[in-house]
Amino acid sequence: KLTSLDLQPVITPELVQGRVHLKCTYSRPPPKLPLQYTVVWSRLATPGKKEQIQRDTTLQSFSYVEMNGLNLKLGDTVFCTVTAFTRDAPEQQSLPEESKGFFAGIKFLPELLQIAEDGKEHVLTILSTVPIACPGHNDSCKITLQLSTEDLGKNSRLPGPPDVALSACQVDLRRAPCAGSSCAAAALTVTAVTDFARDGNRVSRIRAEPVGRRDLLWRAYAPKDVKVTVRDLPTGNCYSFTDPHIITFDGWRYNNYKIGTFLLCRSVSRAFEVHVRQWDCGGHRSATACNCGVAAR
Repeated sequence: KLTSLDLQPVITPELVQGRVHLKCTYSRPPPKLPLQYTVVWSRLATPGKKEQIQRDTTLQSFSYVEMNGLNLKLGDTVFCTVTAFTRDAPEQQSLPEESKGFFAGIKFLPELLQIAEDGKEHVLTILSTVPIACPGHNDSCKITLQLSTEDLGKNSRLPGPPDVALSACQVDLRRAPCAGSSCAAAALTVTAVTDFARDGNRVSRIRAEPVGRRDLLWRAYAPKDVKVTVRDLPTGNCYSFTDPHIITFDGWRYNNYKIGTFLLCRSVSRAFEVHVRQWDCGGHRSATACNCGVAAR
């Protein structure tokens, strides 16, 4: 065996002749030995199981593999394993060194959201870890993602209307120089729907789907959903009904038989108030008023 060479393989994305490739680079020891390298590319097929997709023998300190949408697709986690050996005596090999897994595709940050029905906006970043290719001269270098939400219900068992609202239905990921783990990024805000219902904590998911792409790499790709847990907050109700009986937020009950326009509710902390208009609906027989109009701000 050769002594430990500390090759430290790393995977980075790159466009080569307009097509998406992954590049495995590794350190070269001082040129004392005439070394060659075997680079094995693999992908995570199932949790804990890898599948070999390419094997290279090279004199260079790098190796490429193309993301063609067939044996290597978006959504894959990819590894490269490098072994060095001497050209004069191929049986003298170093111990194989494996890179960290590189996820190729669309990522959401954060990957999980926990929010409450309090009206606050939460920023969700969508990024591509691979560069956006421009297949034609007329196409702009972007991927358009159609966004949708779905409510999975309380404890993900009772589907219902969406419990989250998004600031946009579509976002564009435009090509930018790759930095860190991002080659294109966009941001939007997520807000919990205040539904005034005591329906417990609910789980929703946000789905992104690439649209308008004709190339094989993006056409068949479905990014992983983002799960959003919405924490239910206590709410109150007040009522004005029949002739009219009033029940306040804190449960007080009284009647208002008068005719006219009245302030029913006003918030002291935000711009919110409700007016109600009442008219005579009892005639000469009784002094009764009924709700005939409402205005809310």
